[in-house]
Amino acid sequence: MMKTTNQTTPNHDNFVKIVEVGPRDGLQNEKTPLTFEDRRNLILDLMKTGLKNIEVGSCVSAKWVPQMAESDQLYASLPHDEDIQFSLLTPNLKGFESALAVGCKEVAVFTAASESFTQKNINCSIEESFEKFADVLQFAQQHDIKVRGYVSCIVDCPYEGPIDPSKVAEVSAKLIDLGCYEVSLGETIGTATPDRVSKVWNACLERIEPQLLAGHFHNTYGMAIANIYQSLTQGIRIFDSSIAGLGGCPYAKGASGNVSTEDLFYLLSNMGYETGIDLDALMLASRNISQVLQRNNPSNYANAYWQKKCA
Repeated sequence: MMKTTNQTTPNHDNFVKIVEVGPRDGLQNEKTPLTFEDRRNLILDLMKTGLKNIEVGSCVSAKWVPQMAESDQLYASLPHDEDIQFSLLTPNLKGFESALAVGCKEVAVFTAASESFTQKNINCSIEESFEKFADVLQFAQQHDIKVRGYVSCIVDCPYEGPIDPSKVAEVSAKLIDLGCYEVSLGETIGTATPDRVSKVWNACLERIEPQLLAGHFHNTYGMAIANIYQSLTQGIRIFDSSIAGLGGCPYAKGASGNVSTEDLFYLLSNMGYETGIDLDALMLASRNISQVLQRNNPSNYANAYWQKKCA
């Protein structure tokens, strides 16, 4: 089968692209929504770290996801930096129109490799989910807006159990064919181990070039870094992460946060990969949001860093 390719996506083998998802995927799971200013300050802190891809929020109903209220206005309030790509999650045309109105140049859509999860999450089948955001992809192309795709439950589903890797590959390839420039594969409930992750990548890489794929790993069982290492060995060079390990999933009980950006940075930098991240600025952003949330940071590296600083 011919692989899906995209010549506009750079592929520098020693550089790893990090997509910071804390302001969206992290904060949307907080029981108490942060204020607009706290969310904005987090992103301003992240802008100082060298991160070039930051997901600002989600254009969804504030009634259903109050944590993401006014994400379009949050986007509009941020200072422009041509070196930083901000994005907004837009699950439907209404959300896309909100993003378009504030000048957003990259949006994201999502589905899953599990029928049950898709029904629980967005109340439709996988095929219907494609139909739901078909208009988003069409209008995005007309307005020269990049679209990133998310696929949840790439290894296990909280309702169905194990997911066939071929299904992940099928859904991911369809997102690329529909116009997504990149697809992020989400290990949503954090149960995967490297051997199982390897099978997912093997299936996907038979159909899709590696530079179009990203890994999105949760750390419920402490396996996120191991799974990222496995992904690196198979040529994946794009990973989502969340400052201070923020995150979870309201439709996947027990799922912990995303892999922390701090731990991901430690792995990559010590293996010789380039990330463009300023360590001190990253750690300051990490400390600030942890203080705002009044919680301990789950990042192993962040804790070791501050212990050494204070020694």
